Amino acid sequence: MGLGIKHLLDVYSLSKDDVMYILDTADTFKDISTRDIKKVPTLRGKTVINLFFEPSTRTRTSFELAGKRLSADTINISASASSVTKGETLLDTLKNLEAMNPDAVVMRHLASGAAHFAAKHVDFAIINAGDGRHAHPTQALLDLMTIRDCKGKADGLKVTIVGDINRSRVARSNIHLLSKVGCDVSVCAPASMIPAGIEQLGVKVHYNIKDALDGADVVMMLRIQKERHGGNYFPTLREYSRYFSLNKDTIKYAKEDVTVMHPGPMNRGVEIASDIADGELSVILPQVANGLAIRMALLFLLAGGSRQ
Repeated sequence: MGLGIKHLLDVYSLSKDDVMYILDTADTFKDISTRDIKKVPTLRGKTVINLFFEPSTRTRTSFELAGKRLSADTINISASASSVTKGETLLDTLKNLEAMNPDAVVMRHLASGAAHFAAKHVDFAIINAGDGRHAHPTQALLDLMTIRDCKGKADGLKVTIVGDINRSRVARSNIHLLSKVGCDVSVCAPASMIPAGIEQLGVKVHYNIKDALDGADVVMMLRIQKERHGGNYFPTLREYSRYFSLNKDTIKYAKEDVTVMHPGPMNRGVEIASDIADGELSVILPQVANGLAIRMALLFLLAGGSRQ
């Protein structure tokens, strides 16, 4: 069995078999990061370029580490240090990189659809590390991996996503992926932060966090996407926190063993209280660790590796 895709652009194009294959492959890489020597020769001779047009801590660092731990030649390019600042187009940037014959390019871009555009114009593998409001497939995959680690399964679990749903590529990708594997997904936010027609994706919509958390096995908190806001969608941060924060009072409405997740970066005291983020129900740091394993698996599979 192999992965049925050339690029990872979103989670919609992944079959359920693809998803399980990626997760199972990632499981085989987890222990590498716990060794004294954290490197294997799996991608020796391969070249991976991380092309980031937006700021990132977790995603960029984990992709860089993933490439290096697989022994790939890993190159990092930031928009602020590239010819984009001189007026070069995305297509020209991609074509110039293609002339250097890389095996995979990991790309984060502020424009929705940028990864799909890139995949149509180059021969090397494109891995979408987040494009605008559209998709963040590796985040959804690491979230599913974390849920499976914690609960032993995903099918039949109630997952509640709370926060800026309208502007969150993480929310979109998780809704599609978690629904694909049988989760019962709900979303919760002020009405101004819920996309019109989202019910057509099969999710339940709540405007009250207590109702949304009722019986939840997993709760995923999202920050407010201030950088993507074009206006005011709630009166104040204090009021938003009062009605939509996960704290010691609201978490009581979820199941006693609820798993608490957050893709980061967190705005402590806004969407999540520090005692919850750092508490025993939180798996926020295991999400980061799983992110490294997922990205190792994807580089391995898309840059020419084979589990056999």
